[in-house]
Amino acid sequence: MHRRRRTALVVSAIIAAPLLAACGNEAHPGAAAVVGGQRIEVSTVQAEVKDVRDAQQASPQAAQLIKDTGQLGRAKLYDLIVDRIVEKAAADAGVKVTRKEIQDARAALTEQSGGQEQLAAMYLQQRGVAPGQLDEVVRRDVLVNKLATALGVTNGPEGQQRMNEVFTAAATSLKIDVNPRYGAWDDTKLELGAYKAPWITQVSKEAEAVEAGT
Repeated sequence: MHRRRRTALVVSAIIAAPLLAACGNEAHPGAAAVVGGQRIEVSTVQAEVKDVRDAQQASPQAAQLIKDTGQLGRAKLYDLIVDRIVEKAAADAGVKVTRKEIQDARAALTEQSGGQEQLAAMYLQQRGVAPGQLDEVVRRDVLVNKLATALGVTNGPEGQQRMNEVFTAAATSLKIDVNPRYGAWDDTKLELGAYKAPWITQVSKEAEAVEAGT
């Protein structure tokens, strides 16, 4: 039986605002950000945005979905930066995730949502994630859950503070440099410009152990 896990990293609803048009800065032409010495290209962010917009356009709620994701360019860059922060924090703690763990987590989510289509619709609506981006998001969530377990973090304010400290340390060590058109990155607040997503709202254990906190 699949072990059901809840998402430990939850992206908040995106505030409606004009979509940012990004271009390269003088230090790193063509880069939306440089994280740990590695570039995140503007073209990569644009491709992520396009995938989401295409999925939204195909939805019966297209107009509302698009309205609710006005900062999509910034949000997708935020996610790409977060991926690298989580990878760094996990690597520092010796935590890895296997393909089977990702498959099991996705299968559990699919069962919880009532099917693949329902799962895709839920992630598109709640997290601005296109169907083709699901595996990467699930992978990150599983990695966060495993990291929390490895650190002995439990659900609650102290656990949230501990995880924030770990992610802040990882972010600081990566020396994140963001194209100013997307806003300024803040290691301490884990924010990109005016965009912020809560990091740990719930540490995932067995679904039965956390059901009341969802």
